[in-house]
Amino acid sequence: MLAHRYRLTLEHLATRREGETLHTEPVTFEFENHDDIFEIISRMRRQEGLSEGDQRELAVGLKLFSEVMLRNREHPLFQELQPHFRDFMKALKERGKAAAP
Repeated sequence: MLAHRYRLTLEHLATRREGETLHTEPVTFEFENHDDIFEIISRMRRQEGLSEGDQRELAVGLKLFSEVMLRNREHPLFQELQPHFRDFMKALKERGKAAAP
């Protein structure tokens, strides 16, 4: 399958409380996704009621999670969640279409 390829770098910038350990080594990994995540981030702007930051986090988080779930669809961990996740994604896409100009 042809896929988009990405590199994600996660850096720990601050802790919740003073004195907690700040992780100084970033976590970087590469992954593939069948969708153009940048396009999805752009479309997520149609989701009213979410801040721009929340829109981006939701788009990236959903795409990371859903791709793992697709690759492992037979794994018991995901089987109970799949119908609910499909319903959620369908509703999310419908809301985006309804808000489109």
